[in-house]
Amino acid sequence: MRVVFMGTPDFSVGTLKALAAAGHEIAGVVSQPDKPKGRGKNLQPTPVKEAAMELGLPVYQPKKVRDPEFLEVLKELNPEVIVVVAFGQLIPKSILELAPYGCINVHASLLPKYRGAAPIQWAVIDGEPETGVTIMRMDEGLDTGDMISKVTVPVSADETGGSLFDKLSEAGAKLLVETLPSLEAGTAVFEKQPEESPTAYAGMIKKSMGDLDWNRPAEELERLIRGLNPWPSAYTKLDGKTLKIWKAQVLEEKEEEEKQMPGTILSTDQQEFKVKTGKGILKITELQLEGKKRMDTSSFLRGYHLEGGKVLPF
Repeated sequence: MRVVFMGTPDFSVGTLKALAAAGHEIAGVVSQPDKPKGRGKNLQPTPVKEAAMELGLPVYQPKKVRDPEFLEVLKELNPEVIVVVAFGQLIPKSILELAPYGCINVHASLLPKYRGAAPIQWAVIDGEPETGVTIMRMDEGLDTGDMISKVTVPVSADETGGSLFDKLSEAGAKLLVETLPSLEAGTAVFEKQPEESPTAYAGMIKKSMGDLDWNRPAEELERLIRGLNPWPSAYTKLDGKTLKIWKAQVLEEKEEEEKQMPGTILSTDQQEFKVKTGKGILKITELQLEGKKRMDTSSFLRGYHLEGGKVLPF
């Protein structure tokens, strides 16, 4: 099929490459404008732009896809289908209806659950046993279009936002390539999403979400740590410095620990880093103090005196 591909982050790259490998004619790739990065504020191309350039594909980076000038560019590209994967802008009706087969989206959840910007992280944070990818035909709503195909992906007990990101990116690329032939042949079955159904909204992830509230149960905090790994990461403050928490374990609290205030460091022997929470104990196993490298807790404690009884802020 003659395809226009719209995507921006790493998650989209696998699908772009899979389309090319499957022999589809990619008329153009649309990605967000380059952004300044680093101390020098040099413009950094998006991951999709980099992949498109490696494949020798033309790239378009409109500030706003709804601009009439860009719509004319799309019309000249004359796509049969437009594939959208984490593009980052709302797609107007004029583009949704431009291609004969419409705009087909690779969404990283089992719709109608987890509509929104960050379905991958929220699946981990909420403790979902499984998630997946839905291929849908886009409409003007937020992830409300007709569903075409799905694949389920289990969420492991130690899953992070990063590891699930990789799994779903690969699964989505494969599913899209498998789905397009049925679209072209007219055999695809379009299933409407329920208008009123239990659904979780996957709102955007903010850095402030990583500030650990020790009043919450250890189980919730451990899932939050995994869901925000690698970005934006969970953190607390230790002696006035930011302490990122990369990995942790949930422990049941002993009788003598139940009376401790949430946020209290329970370790006194420099062997373990355990913190009292609103319910249960969080044993921190991998961390990174501001200005230092990421390391396991035992390595950290060999060079840092951890004072038992200190209360971490929240």
